[in-house]
Amino acid sequence: MKLQQLRYLVEIERQGLNVSAAAAVLFTSQPGISKQIRLLEDELGITIFERSGKRLTGVTAPGQVVIEMARKILHETQNLKRVGEDFAAGSSGLLSIATTHTQARYTLPPVIQRFVRQHPAIRLHLQQGSPTQVAHWLVDGVADIGIATEALDGHTELLTLPCYQWSHKVVVPAGHPLGEGGSLSLARLAEFPLVTYDATFTGRSHIDHAFERAGLVPNVALTAIDSDVIKTYVALGLGVGIIAEMAFDPLRDTELVALAANHLFETNTTRIGLRSDAWLRSFEYDFIEMLAPQLTRRVVQAALKGGGLDAGL
Repeated sequence: MKLQQLRYLVEIERQGLNVSAAAAVLFTSQPGISKQIRLLEDELGITIFERSGKRLTGVTAPGQVVIEMARKILHETQNLKRVGEDFAAGSSGLLSIATTHTQARYTLPPVIQRFVRQHPAIRLHLQQGSPTQVAHWLVDGVADIGIATEALDGHTELLTLPCYQWSHKVVVPAGHPLGEGGSLSLARLAEFPLVTYDATFTGRSHIDHAFERAGLVPNVALTAIDSDVIKTYVALGLGVGIIAEMAFDPLRDTELVALAANHLFETNTTRIGLRSDAWLRSFEYDFIEMLAPQLTRRVVQAALKGGGLDAGL
C-alpha cells in the first residue's frame, strides 16, 4: 500500500468519480491511476468503486470506509510535515489564509503588516472567495486558516472560533433624503432600491431576515461580493447601499454619507475556522492572536482538544 494510492482514492472521490479530472489535478495519467486503484483493491481484497465498463459509477460500502480512512491518513501525514516544519524550520514556512473580499480588504491589512514584521521569513498566501469556498478550502487542506462571517460552522471537520462582532451601515450619496435627518427604519429603506451583498456574503442573511420579520419586501436592485463595487454604484445614484461597517472609510469615501444601522440588523460575528484535527504551527497561533487577541494559544489549544473556549479562559 502506498500513500500515492490513497491520494488517488481521495482525489477521485473529490472529482465526482471522474478519473481524468483526478489525473489532471495530480499531474499523472488516467491509466496510471486506474492501475494503482486496481492494485490497491487486489491488496485489500475488496472492491472500492462500482464500475460500468471503464467508467466509475459509485463507491461501495467498504470503499466509503477506505476512502474516509485514506483521507484521515493523508491529513495526519500532512500534520507530520507541519510538526517537522515547526520544530526544524523554526521561523520559515508558508501560511495559507482563505477569506472573503471584505475581510481581506478592510480587516486583515494591519494584522498582516504586523505579522510580516514579526515573521519576515514566513511566506503568506491569501486567497479570496465566498464563505462556502473558504470552508471547502479548509476542509480540503488547501488553506490553513479561514476567516468569514458565514458558512464555516456548517462543517463537522472544522473548529470555528468567534473572532469579532460588527454591524452593517447604510451608505447614501451626499444630498440623499435618508442622509438629511429623520429616523432610519426598515420601512424607509424599503422605499428605495438597495445595493448590497450577494446572498451568501458578509451578513446578507441578517439583512434579509430583518425585512422578512418586518413583513417588508426590499427592492434589491443590485448585488455584489465586493464592498468597493457596492459603494461605487451607490455613489453613481443607483440605490441605497448596505455594507459592513468596517468597509466604510470616511477619508476615502468622501462622496458618501454613512448611517448607523445596528438598530435595524442583527450583529454579525466573524469567525476563524481551522481543521479540528490540524497541528497548528507557532506562527499560526501568533497570527490568530494578532487578529483576535482573546484567542490566545492556550484558548485555541483547549478548543482543539475539545474543551471549548471556556476551558481556555
